[in-house]
Amino acid sequence: MRRINAHLHGQQKPPYVINLDPAVLNVPFDSNIDIRDSVNYEEVMKQYNLGPNGGILTSLNLFATKVDQIVNLLEKRTKPDPEKPDRKPIDHILVDTPGQIEVFVWSASGTILLESLASSFPTVIAYIIDTPRTASTSTFMSNMLYACSILYKTKLPMILVFNKTDVKDASFAKEWMTDFEAFQDALRRDEESDAMGGVEGGGTGGSGYMGSLINSMSLMLEEFYSHLSMVGVSSRLGTGIDEFFEAVEQKKQEFIEDYLPELQRRRAEREAAKHETRDKELDKMMQGMSVGGASGTAAVDDDDIDVVSDVDDDEDDETTREGLQARYQAAAGTNDDSLAADASFAKYLHTQR
Repeated sequence: MRRINAHLHGQQKPPYVINLDPAVLNVPFDSNIDIRDSVNYEEVMKQYNLGPNGGILTSLNLFATKVDQIVNLLEKRTKPDPEKPDRKPIDHILVDTPGQIEVFVWSASGTILLESLASSFPTVIAYIIDTPRTASTSTFMSNMLYACSILYKTKLPMILVFNKTDVKDASFAKEWMTDFEAFQDALRRDEESDAMGGVEGGGTGGSGYMGSLINSMSLMLEEFYSHLSMVGVSSRLGTGIDEFFEAVEQKKQEFIEDYLPELQRRRAEREAAKHETRDKELDKMMQGMSVGGASGTAAVDDDDIDVVSDVDDDEDDETTREGLQARYQAAAGTNDDSLAADASFAKYLHTQR
């Protein structure tokens, strides 16, 4: 984060930086939006009697309630400001997520934050891999499975960023991803090394069941590799950063061409399902008020009780579902898509009884 932030500043293209890690003590970059300014991680742990991961998850849940404010702010900063014509719109938004993958990727708050950003901006996932620690076939495959799960959970374009290339070159990883036979040779070498060491598994490639499992997964992930971009960088030296941003631009176009139509389709399906549910609830409400039946009149047998139909038969049309909706919308002028509109509509119906 510090390196790509400094790189963009050096190009006179300062990004908008968001820190979503509530437990970090210090960050080596300036954040425009910092979750720590809104949520006190330690207090969350104390008040809810939580451990570290539970505290991070709950902090994210609390922060996710402000996602609409965040998106509105970002949309303003990505557009020209008539009041401040000298201020340039931002081109890049950097979001630093918590290091605990499961806390962010598999949580409701993480999904809300990602989908909210993706609904307004082209969004790309950068999965950072520690290159020296993934030199063995077993750890490499573990990282690929993590990446696979993140890709299919977020349904967003992804870049594999092999960091610390100043310590170990990442060319071996690219070879393993593009050449199945090369990975098989490395797997056999790791198995032989484990056998000679006399310790099964050995922490390198694994033998027996582990070797067979890795071999099977390497076959399965061949198609998965074809959808990923792989970049080797060094955060310490700054090498590979230009290639990283080139990959970001490619994935941006991929988002616009491939992911955005799918995102819009899913959004339309959710909207249709939401409207269908509201229509069913509205029908139930009308039936409960005895105005949603086929005749549209109040079903009351007691002649001593005055009902709407006794006052004026011409008002029957106004007591139908369409009539009530039209009268409500004309009087309140609210948006049907909002939860507030649902609550206000229900309140309005009860006042007409």
